[in-house]
Order: sequence, then C-alpha cells, then structure tokens
Amino acid sequence: MSLSIVIMAAGKGTRMKSSRPKVLHRLAGRPMLSHVIHTTAQLQAARLIVITGHGAEQVESSMRAEFAQAPLSFARQEPQLGTGHAVQQAIPLLPDEGTTLILNGDVPLIQADTARKLVEACAGERLALLTIHLDDPTGYGRIVRDGWGEQVHAIVEHKDANPAQREIKEVYTGMMAAPTAWLKQALQGLTNHNAQGEYYLTDVVARAVADGLSVVAAQPQDEVEVLGVNSPAQLADLERRHQRAQADRLMEAGVRLADPARFDLRGELRCGQDVDIDVNCIFEGQVRLGDEVRIGAHCVIRNAVIESGAVIHPFTHIDGDKDGVSVGPGSLIGPFARLRPGAQLGAEVHIGNFVEVKNSTLAAGAKANHLAYLGDATVGERVNYGAGSITANYDGANKHRTVIGNDVHVGSNCVLIAPITLGDGATVGGGSTLSKDAPAGQLTVARTKAVSIPGWKRPAKQPK
Repeated sequence: MSLSIVIMAAGKGTRMKSSRPKVLHRLAGRPMLSHVIHTTAQLQAARLIVITGHGAEQVESSMRAEFAQAPLSFARQEPQLGTGHAVQQAIPLLPDEGTTLILNGDVPLIQADTARKLVEACAGERLALLTIHLDDPTGYGRIVRDGWGEQVHAIVEHKDANPAQREIKEVYTGMMAAPTAWLKQALQGLTNHNAQGEYYLTDVVARAVADGLSVVAAQPQDEVEVLGVNSPAQLADLERRHQRAQADRLMEAGVRLADPARFDLRGELRCGQDVDIDVNCIFEGQVRLGDEVRIGAHCVIRNAVIESGAVIHPFTHIDGDKDGVSVGPGSLIGPFARLRPGAQLGAEVHIGNFVEVKNSTLAAGAKANHLAYLGDATVGERVNYGAGSITANYDGANKHRTVIGNDVHVGSNCVLIAPITLGDGATVGGGSTLSKDAPAGQLTVARTKAVSIPGWKRPAKQPK
C-alpha cells in the first residue's frame, strides 16, 4: 500500500517576531522542517508534499538544496485559511489509493516509530489520530470520546470548546493518518463555520463518524515528540529538552559529560570508550571521538575525526566543513587552537595556543606550540615549528604549497614564502624570511644585519 506524506509548513509564525519563516528556525543546528523531512525518509513514502505559504520561496529553495534526492514536491497555500485549507492544496498531488500521513513542520521531534505506529493504526481503512494527555492542554484541540471513552467522536478546537470540553486532558497533536481516497472527499466538504472563520482539518473527524469510518488514536513514546514551536521561548525550551535527551543517550553509552545541561549536539557524535567531555562544548556535523579522548571546556568541533588518546584543550575550535579535519592518536591540541578544513594531523602532533592550521598535513611528532600559522603545507615527522612563524601561502591570486621535510627546525618569527621546500633536517634561523628552498641538513638564515645608531633620539611631543 503506497504512503503519501503531507507536511504543513505554511504558517507565518507571528509570535516568533522574525522575518524568517517559522519552519526555518533552527533546532539543534538545522531547520525545524528539516528534522521532520529527515524523519520521514525512514518511512519510505512514495511521495512527500510540503505545504508552503509564508516565505514559500525561501522554504522551498532551502529544502530542495538539502533534500535533492527525496521524492519532494510543494503546494502553496495562499492565503492561509486554516489547517484544512492547507491540506486541501495537496489534493491534486495525492493519488486515489493508499494512506496519507499528515505531519507538522513546526513539530520537529516526531520520531519515525511514532509516525509508523500512526500509519499502522490507519491500515488504509481507519482515521488514526495522534493524541496525548497533557497536564496543561491550553491551545490544543480536545479529543471528545463517547460515553465509554472508546470511540473518538470529534476534535474541538480550544477557541470553540465549552468549559466542560476545556477540562479534557487528551488533545490532538495535529498529526493524523487516513485512507487517501476518503480524505480527499472529506477535505472537499469542509466549511468555515467556526469562531475563526477557518477551515479546520479536525472537522474531518465528524465526517468520519458520519460516514461510519472508525476513528482510532495512537500515542507517542514521549511528550517531546509532539511539542510545537510558536515562540522563541518554546524553541529554546524544546532545544534544551532535545539536548538533554541526546546527552542522556551518550551517558548511557558510557560517555562522561561534566554537565549534561551544558552540552550541545547539532549533528551526529560517535564516541569510543572512556571519552570525557567538559562543559559548554558544541559538536556539529559528523564527529567521531576515539577511545580515551578528552575534550576540554568551551570547544567547538565540527566534521572531525579525533583518534584515541588525543586531548583537545579548552577553547579550541575545530571546523572541518566539507573537507574534514583529522587528529591523530595521542595528539595534544590547544588551548585556543584553530584547526580549519583539510587539517590532517598524525600521531602525537602538538598544536598549541593560538596556532592555526588549514589544508595542511602534519606527520607524527610534529609540533607547532605557539602563535603560528600553517596553511597549505606538508609537514614531516618531528618538525619543530617556532612561535610566530607563518607560511605565506597566498600571493594575492593563487595559493601555493610549503613542504617541510622530516626533523626540520623552524625558529621563531619566520616567514616561509610559498612555494618553498625545506629539506630534511634543515634549520631556519629565527626571524628569517625565506623565498628560496632551504637545503637539507643546513642552517639557513635570511635577515638583515643589526645596526646601532649612536646618538639617535626618539621623537618627542612638542609642548602646546
């Protein structure tokens, strides 16, 4: 049986007080709508339809770029006349058979197992609603059941509910699954005879009851799956709930977090045994930490592989972007170091405070311990790269490479103007600016002779 998925993402999100469409506000580093679409990929739907409205072009271009391979199509809701009106826009894109699952783009943490449970409850022949019991159901549509509490008779929107109905704790989450052929007919029969003058999707429940279609309910595993976002405060609350859940999963797997309340994961983090992570660390993209890796406080790590036994000292920024960063086993990085895309470090490499490495490989045992820059460089084993030294890799138009052989010693405050090669065992005297290769095993010095001028005086300020 084919499955169609409709995601409602047309709302403006007035309470967000932002020019950005609500569904593009980020949770855990990615747009809320992206979370929902990513989850639906596990359901292997035949078609995926996103209903857009406010900021439609921005939403559509963002999702097309991120999910280029998905069976994704869009329908516009202009103007926005309610949830029922939103799903009506998908009618021309829906088949006449199978099941349609309706989700919300501003409810980002719905899980695939819960969505699958809803589709199974529908089974292509029932109207299945995702409901939950809330201590404070304010703002949600109430589930009205028969006298035995079994059959669902209706959903009453909060603004239309009478005092007795507002006491009901079971609420509709905005998500449902229905036989597609029946749903298309039910949507075409919606009216806007209500307090808001809108076409409510929830009115299809009354239509199902009238048609003798069984109305059933399914529940999520956790409340966080059905929490929607309508304000910055709600987004921040959901972010913290989500981050705590991710922290708990890591700790259950053996990762030691100094404070799970001060931890942020905005991607995927895989950890070996005995990994320690201090406070206020942020992990983005794809990050893998080997056994016994230690991450100091206030680090930001994105798209990187850090091998076993490496120590990342506090305030280090590792950004692999598309090219990635790799840190070899036993390496020591930071504090206050920066590893940029293409940094590939071998075993027991030392990168110290205020050292930046970009698009460079450092072989085993190489060290750059202070205030240095290595860009577009190939660095051999056991190199000692002095404080204040830089590779001048850019000539204003093109990048050039610096090659440093094994056992090279580069003194402090040196400038290596690429393209240039330092042979194995070469020594570069401190303060040198080199534009020619340095021979292997020799001392190369390039600096002017010191001159002292007797009787010279500093300029003095003239009295006013």
